[in-house]
Amino acid sequence: MNVSMIEQKITEILKELEGEVMEILMDESLDKKQTNLRMKPLASTKQILTNALDSIRMVEKLGQEALEES
Repeated sequence: MNVSMIEQKITEILKELEGEVMEILMDESLDKKQTNLRMKPLASTKQILTNALDSIRMVEKLGQEALEES
């Protein structure tokens, strides 16, 4: 598994999400409630991607340890 490529792609996606967040925060036509409603899916997506990356890293580490033991 090419973990570095996966990390790179997830990092790219996270940068795009940050751009979307900044657009929402800079939109002065939105009130606080609308801003929060638009931010929730982006925050959830970021958390899901971060958790997925952590899981991938853990699986890779465990796989490497198993290879070293055998």
